[in-house]
Amino acid sequence: MNIQFECSDKVNGLMTITLEKDDYQAEVDKKLKEYRKKAQVPGFRPGMVPMGLIKRQYGTAVKVDEVNRVLGEKLYGYIRENKIQMLGEPLPNQEKQQPQDLEGDGPFTFVFDIAVAPEMNAELTADDVIDYYDITVDDKLVDQQVEMYQSQAGEFVDAQEWSGNDTLKGDLRQLDADGNTLEGGITVEGGMVMPSYVKGEDEKKKFDGAKPGDIIIFNPKKAYPDNDAEVAALLKMKKEEVKDLESDFSFQLTSISHFQPHAIDQELFDRVFGEGNVSNEQDFRQKIAEGIKGQLVANSDFRFLADVRRYMEQKVGEVQFPEALLKRIMLNNNKDKGEEYVEKNFEGSIRELKWHLIKEKLVEKAAIKVEDDDVKQVAKGAIRQQFAQYGMNNVPEDVLDNYAEEQLKKGENVENFVERAIDIKLMQALKPMVKLNKKEISFDDFNKMMQEQQA
Repeated sequence: MNIQFECSDKVNGLMTITLEKDDYQAEVDKKLKEYRKKAQVPGFRPGMVPMGLIKRQYGTAVKVDEVNRVLGEKLYGYIRENKIQMLGEPLPNQEKQQPQDLEGDGPFTFVFDIAVAPEMNAELTADDVIDYYDITVDDKLVDQQVEMYQSQAGEFVDAQEWSGNDTLKGDLRQLDADGNTLEGGITVEGGMVMPSYVKGEDEKKKFDGAKPGDIIIFNPKKAYPDNDAEVAALLKMKKEEVKDLESDFSFQLTSISHFQPHAIDQELFDRVFGEGNVSNEQDFRQKIAEGIKGQLVANSDFRFLADVRRYMEQKVGEVQFPEALLKRIMLNNNKDKGEEYVEKNFEGSIRELKWHLIKEKLVEKAAIKVEDDDVKQVAKGAIRQQFAQYGMNNVPEDVLDNYAEEQLKKGENVENFVERAIDIKLMQALKPMVKLNKKEISFDDFNKMMQEQQA
């Protein structure tokens, strides 16, 4: 066997591998003997089929499989042993690769194009200054969180007069041109109307001050102009059935359902933070502020890593990539999408590739290693955040563990959790490594800044 690797311009590699008969024949013979033991050929007892017949029937296929196995093993082994940072997969060279007669004994020569990652110096020190946004927790944020907890713990109660987002329940009856109940017309028992969602202003005003027992005359088509789906839902009909409906309806109001947010009291404190952990509104708000502050650190860190990326991309500068070869690799991985897709997305792919390589360098220099427990903690954090959105802040650890284990059984989730774990450790390593230019910023201004950047 002979392996040669050339990389004249440091990014376009050419690997030539020549396999001799001795490199594969012993294993081929071994597998053919195994075939012979198992082969069932009419006229021969098991294990007694002539080897010549076995070779004629299976010899070439077994040899092809073995040559491909040895070829892949030696190719990737050489890349590992020589620490070649390969981008994508090797591709057969379009000019130097000659057809190989695998029915013969060889030697067989294979020539591959190898995309090699460009060399770059990517490091951060105390001389590097990067912005870090410290998001302040103001009363507005705390108020919003308190209202959310009140809403989550609230309930619907009967009301005596409509207001705000109340839901009205009653009986609907279609009227004729004279305003009388239409005989055989549309009737809906227990229909529900939310006046706050009525689009027709004249129709909406008809519900002002409504009380149980009132009879309100309104027109559903005018209440929901150009929205037959809403009209159909109200009248419990199909959309196509209300297309030409123009009638007024009477709505005899039977009840008003008003959503009552939970009072800010001990029951709410216990519900949110566990029994006995908070005893007054001031401590309740303080604990909420601390929770928000902890959550906002993740936003600040996300922005910090984005700023590190921009800073490093500028610091590293222009990088030479084997663009023609990378386009071939990209096309090979997206055969169903064609060259137009490659050309359209190539520039963005190169930007992502450049950051990926920079990030790998930073991770390597910071000696970051991600363990299984790191990945599990990320999964638990994501699940904890989901529960928190529903006001559940005291989910037991064993419940989080079970949910995390289920998530980690799904292959599509694991890679994202691993990347997130790497990002978290990288941010923790970089913050004390560089000089942070800390800037206080409100949550609203922070969001505006992020939106402007994405625009």
